[in-house]
Amino acid sequence: MSCRFFGAYLSRSGNLRIKFHNPISLTNFLNPKSPKSKPIQPFPRNPTFFSSSSKMGDARRPLSANIPPPDKAERLELLRSLEFSLNSSFSSEPLLPKPSPLIIVISGPSGVGKDAVIKRLREVREGLHFVVTATSRSMRPGEVDGEDYYFVSKEEFLAMIERNELLEYALVYGDYKGIPKRQIREFMAQGFDIVLRVDIQGAETLRKILGKSAVFVFLMAESELKLVERLIDRKTETKESLLVRVATAREEVRHVKNFDYVVVNAEGKLENAAKLVGSIIDAEKAKVWQRNASV
Repeated sequence: MSCRFFGAYLSRSGNLRIKFHNPISLTNFLNPKSPKSKPIQPFPRNPTFFSSSSKMGDARRPLSANIPPPDKAERLELLRSLEFSLNSSFSSEPLLPKPSPLIIVISGPSGVGKDAVIKRLREVREGLHFVVTATSRSMRPGEVDGEDYYFVSKEEFLAMIERNELLEYALVYGDYKGIPKRQIREFMAQGFDIVLRVDIQGAETLRKILGKSAVFVFLMAESELKLVERLIDRKTETKESLLVRVATAREEVRHVKNFDYVVVNAEGKLENAAKLVGSIIDAEKAKVWQRNASV
C-alpha cells in the first residue's frame, strides 16, 4: 500500500519516491546534445519591437507624452520633441539619390526635323549636352564646324575608327558619320544628360551597344506627304539623291516599333515637339528603376 501526495508517493518500505510525468534520464539531462534536450534561446539584445535605447518604464508611458499640442507649439519645438520621443534626429539629406545621367537617342527619317527639335531643346532646357557628331561629308551653307558637326576628311575619320574613338559609326549616302566616345564620358562625369542625334541605322547600332540603358526617341512627321514636301523644300538634293531619300524615308518609318517613344514634329508645331521630348526626359528621371548608361 502506498500514499500519494503532490506528484510523489510513499512506498511500503517507507521511502519517498518522486514520480515525474515526463521523466528525463540523467544521461540525457547532462548531455546538451541529446535529441530530447533543447538549448535555451537567449532573448534578443535589440528586439525589433523595442527601441535600442529604451529604458525601464518606457513601455508604460506613451511615446507622445512629451510632445506639445501641435496647434499651439512652434514648429521647432515640435520637431525637437518628436526627435526626442523617437530617439533619432530627422535628416535633411535627400530621401532618394540624384538620378543618374541619361543618354537620349533622337532619330527619325530624313527631313523630319531632327536638327530643328534639338536646336529648340538646346535653347529651352539646361543640363543637356548635345553630342557633336563627326562626319566626312562636306560642310553645307550655314553650318559651323564644331557646332553642327565635326567635319573631317575621310582619311581622318578612318583613323578615328582604327583608334576605337567612336561609340558607333556608319556609312550614310556615301559619307561617314560617327559619335566620339570621349565627349560623352567627359560630360556624363559632370552630371549632364547626353543627347545623341543619329539616323535610323545609327540608332539600331546604339540599341545593340547600349541596350535598355539609353532612351530612344523616334521623331515622325504628321504624314508621308508632309515628309516628302520637307525633303523637296530643302533643295539640297539632286533628283537622283532625292528619290533615294524618299524611298529610304518610307522604309525608315517602319522602324518606329524599335523605339521607346515617338514624337510627332508637325509643321508649325516645333515648340510642342520640343516640350514633349523634355517631358520624356522628366518622366525617365522620375522612374523608380533608373536606367544606368555607361560608355
